Amino acid sequence: MPTHYLAVDIGASSGRHILGWLDDGVIRLEEIHRFENGMVEKNGFKQWDVDHLVAEIVAGLRRAGERGTRPVSMGIDTWGVDYVLLDRDDKMVGPPVAYRDARTEGVIPKVYDIIAEEELYARTGIQKLLFNTVFQLYAVRQDHPEWLDRAESMLMMPSYLGYRLTGVKANEYTHASTGQLLDAEKREWDWQLIDTLGFPRRIFSALHMPGEKVGPLAASIRDAVGYDLDVVLPPTHDTASAVLALPDPTADAIYLSSGTWSLMGIELASPDCRDACRRKSFTNEGGYGRTIRLLKNIMGLWIIQNLRKELAPGKSFADLTAMAEQGMDFGSIIDVNHPSLFAPKSMAQALRDCCREACGSTPADANQLLACAYNSLAKSYADTVEEIEGLSGRTFDRIYIMGGGSQDRLLNSLTARYTQKEVHAGPVEATAIGNILSQMLRDDAFPDVASARAAVRDSFAITKISQ
Repeated sequence: MPTHYLAVDIGASSGRHILGWLDDGVIRLEEIHRFENGMVEKNGFKQWDVDHLVAEIVAGLRRAGERGTRPVSMGIDTWGVDYVLLDRDDKMVGPPVAYRDARTEGVIPKVYDIIAEEELYARTGIQKLLFNTVFQLYAVRQDHPEWLDRAESMLMMPSYLGYRLTGVKANEYTHASTGQLLDAEKREWDWQLIDTLGFPRRIFSALHMPGEKVGPLAASIRDAVGYDLDVVLPPTHDTASAVLALPDPTADAIYLSSGTWSLMGIELASPDCRDACRRKSFTNEGGYGRTIRLLKNIMGLWIIQNLRKELAPGKSFADLTAMAEQGMDFGSIIDVNHPSLFAPKSMAQALRDCCREACGSTPADANQLLACAYNSLAKSYADTVEEIEGLSGRTFDRIYIMGGGSQDRLLNSLTARYTQKEVHAGPVEATAIGNILSQMLRDDAFPDVASARAAVRDSFAITKISQ
């Protein structure tokens, strides 16, 4: 029986339990449990149903045991920036608010009145985004200071879920790095910044690196699933796990983690917090082995997912690409990161408005709306490649598109055409693979990251995309 490792990979709309193991050096995967996730409107906030997530994690663990594939360890990864506050009795303080909630509107200028935008970036290296943890916490300080008065600890979302399984609190570096509260060079909390913004130091516990053990399952969870295992820290930010699965041992390539969000960048040994990076909206997030992911957040398939929901419910994504190909006579390009596209009531109307503002014309139908979205995303990728090469002083031959979006044939071919680069698509399950790789590396199944990435290259279908 091979040694099994479990990745619990939770995104904004769904979560999966994926088992991984080695078979004569080849990485094998099997999905054993899938569940829905989503933001719910409750008590005036968009928030996460964390009890539902814990219940589903336990259900997936139980499923692994029932089928005779008990993993020796597991790791949890999620989206970034969101957190949970706990009081001295470890009860939740305030709701687990989701990053698309409107509470941070108007907060950024108030934070910049305290610390200049340029200084905040120079310290943290993190791109200005309305939902960053620093702005979420400032919104709490402004609107609900009593929550901070009561709070004794803050756990980033995957660490909170791990705490519910083990009773051990362990914030992890890559996830914490997304929130704009870390000293980019030191890879730890920026205590001077925390004091300046009036946040209580006590809620910020020590940071742990990927590969560290959190603990065994708590007795109640162990009884519920029927066995025990080690809960370990993968790169708990989903993109950090995905980048670990880059199928290139040299890491001398641009990566594009393509999903609801598109994250495009390169891997560095140290952060680049120059003002030139700030002006281009690049961010320095943590990676496995204390590396830095210099990347840009791009709105991504969120636009197409919402168009599908609004204009073509029940249609497959293959149907959407066929519709977009029918609308390619509409050639307008928009800024896919326009603020109006972040959480619109109508994505179709928001796109029409952006087109009218950008070029004075509007898409005539759903086909042209989709064509506009696809072309604009690909053009955004090309612009970002040019910025990466300009900032790094390097030229890259290859782009690796990883994650669910790597299956989008049209977007991949448009990306190759707009960037004029060699584009490789895959692996699809990059986040889960990276999560599992971190556990395998901890277990000495691979001697180093380069060997693990070589195994990814040799284990999964990586498709070269023609222009």
